[in-house]
Amino acid sequence: MSNQERPRALVIEDDRDLRHLYAQALEESGFTVVEAHNGLQAVEKATEFQPDVVVTDLGLPGIDGYEVCRRLHKNGFSHVPIVAITGRYLAEADIQRALREGCRTVLIKPVSLDRLSEEILRVIQA
Repeated sequence: MSNQERPRALVIEDDRDLRHLYAQALEESGFTVVEAHNGLQAVEKATEFQPDVVVTDLGLPGIDGYEVCRRLHKNGFSHVPIVAITGRYLAEADIQRALREGCRTVLIKPVSLDRLSEEILRVIQA
């Protein structure tokens, strides 16, 4: 299967080790992956890469994951499913905010790589 036929995933995570871990797991699941370490870089990369799915940390430096969602949706990516991951405890209101901003699901760290892959496949097929 060529890279053009593989689904494309954009992984946005400021923790380098986690970002590489998520990217590796997705590549092993058949995705072509591009990584971004902050929200501004992610919005730029989305424009050039045209991802089929976005995985983003909500607690990013600079513009947070909520703002990344807003900007992606504003720039023509409202059809692209977004899976949010966060390491902080979220109240129900925070989860609802993430869903309102366009996230399809919110996962709380630590998240297993199997669970992440399952959720990504679920939102792509929905």
